[in-house]
Amino acid sequence: MLEKIRVFSGNANISLAQKICEKLGVPLGKANVTTFSDGETRVEINENVRGMDVFIIQSTCTPVNVTLMELLIMIDAMKRASADRITAVVPYYGYARQDRKVAPRAPISAKLVADLITTAGAQRLLSMDLHAGQIQGFFNIPVDNIFATPVLIDYMKRSYQHNQDNTVVVSPDTGGVERARAFGKRLGASLAIIDKRREGPNEAQVMNIIGNIKGKRVLILDDMIDTAGTVVQAANALAEAGALEVSVCCTHPVLSGPAIDRIEKSNIKEIIVTDTIPLSDRAANCNRIKILSVSGLLSEAVRRIYYNDSVSSLFI
Repeated sequence: MLEKIRVFSGNANISLAQKICEKLGVPLGKANVTTFSDGETRVEINENVRGMDVFIIQSTCTPVNVTLMELLIMIDAMKRASADRITAVVPYYGYARQDRKVAPRAPISAKLVADLITTAGAQRLLSMDLHAGQIQGFFNIPVDNIFATPVLIDYMKRSYQHNQDNTVVVSPDTGGVERARAFGKRLGASLAIIDKRREGPNEAQVMNIIGNIKGKRVLILDDMIDTAGTVVQAANALAEAGALEVSVCCTHPVLSGPAIDRIEKSNIKEIIVTDTIPLSDRAANCNRIKILSVSGLLSEAVRRIYYNDSVSSLFI
């Protein structure tokens, strides 16, 4: 029995929070998260959380600064209401790409966000497919970084079950090679890498392809798609190099700016994403985008944290 668990949500992804609660068999906590007339975030917790194990589900997605402030203020409200333990469940961790200094006098915003969450009063973080593994080290509290791989692999095995020998998993950059290699191994597919040179923020120029993809069904694997510039250029390069068809698989569908326009004009057959970030109406209605839910994985992780069981054994 989950008697002392309380699950709350900000406004970032209420539908995912509701799915998690359904799988846990608990109601979504009663809270009003709105704004005052001047734009300040207003939080009211409308039920007792004293001595409870509280989980706050909030992806820090668009509008990032608003959803981040909602999360911080909700954590503070729970702390002041004497919650026994507060876990921030952040399926998509905003600012994760700013995880190191890439130029003189540049901030490390991912570390700043970690400090803010910890200072607000969170005693644990549960996230999914962090952009960089070292972000876990930015926190002085326990961090569980779980992966959407089981959900994605299950779908791909059903979709590619007759073509696994003819499938190649492609990493769109050298930083994602380890992820792509592990994914390909579980799928029974070979590996290829795209070497690219990034010209500026949200811009990428494909240079060359390392690996044999001619006549193959290609699956580009990445942790997120933002403006879709990288994956569209990668898909074009793969098609020109002789790929039979190109699909894309990612955990976090940021899909900002011209992303949908680029996807609709591209030769990408299908983009498989998860619901860590809610899609806009246009993105949700795009027939090339397939949405898979990670609510089962997250609810099981929440259950294991509550019972102090192993979370890492989810992926053994």
